[in-house]
Amino acid sequence: MTATMGTREEWTAARLGLLAREKQLNRLRDELAEQRRQLPWVRIDKDYRFDGPDGPRSLRDLFQDRSQLLVYHFMFGPDWEEGCPSCSFWADSFDGIAVHLVHRDVALACVSRAAYDKLAAYQARMGWSFPWYSSAGSEFNFDFGVSSTPDEQQHGGTYNFTHQDHPPEEAPGISAFATNEDGEVFHTYSCYSRGLDPINSAYQLLDLAPRGRDEGDLDWPMAWLRRHDDYDD
Repeated sequence: MTATMGTREEWTAARLGLLAREKQLNRLRDELAEQRRQLPWVRIDKDYRFDGPDGPRSLRDLFQDRSQLLVYHFMFGPDWEEGCPSCSFWADSFDGIAVHLVHRDVALACVSRAAYDKLAAYQARMGWSFPWYSSAGSEFNFDFGVSSTPDEQQHGGTYNFTHQDHPPEEAPGISAFATNEDGEVFHTYSCYSRGLDPINSAYQLLDLAPRGRDEGDLDWPMAWLRRHDDYDD
C-alpha cells in the first residue's frame, strides 16, 4: 500500500468527506436492520434434535429460557478432526458477548455436524465456553443451507440463496430464531458468506487499521489465517 502524505488541514478535509459517507452507511445499516426485522417468521415444524453437554436437546431447548436464539453454523464435518480455521476465527469473538446478549433476551449457540465428543474436545483446546451442539443425524444443517449432500456436491445445489455447480460440503452461516407466546419456534433470518463479516470483531478492527485486512496480494483472502494456537510464534 502506498500512503498519501498531507497536512493536518488536508487530512481533516478528507476525513470530513469520509465521515459524511460513514454516516450514510450507518443510516443504511439501520434501515437494513429494520427490514430484517420485518421479514415474515416461518414456523419450524420438524423436531430437530441436538447433542450437547447435557445430552439430547430440542431446538427449543437451545433458547435456554430466552425468546430469541442465534445459531452460528460452525463448519465441523462428521469426519473432520478439527474445526474450520475461519469459523474458529469467528468463534474467538463469541465468549465475551454472550453475557450481554442474554440480557437482551438472546441466546447464542454454535451447531456443527461432528459428534459432540469431537466438538467438546476442540472447544476445550480453543478455550471457549459458549454453548455448542452437535446436529449429527439431523437434517438441521441441510435444511438451513450450510451442508450439502454428496449428490448436491456433484450435481449442483444452493448456498447463500444462489445455485452453485459444486457447493461445499460444509459452509458457514448464522440463523436467527424466535418463539411466540405459545412456545412455538420460528425461523426469522439467515445469512452466509460475506454477510457474516459484521460479527467478526477482528475484521472490524482490521478495517480501521492503516493497511486494513491487507489480503490483496494473497492467493486467497484468508491464506494468512491460523487457529489461534497454530501461529508459529
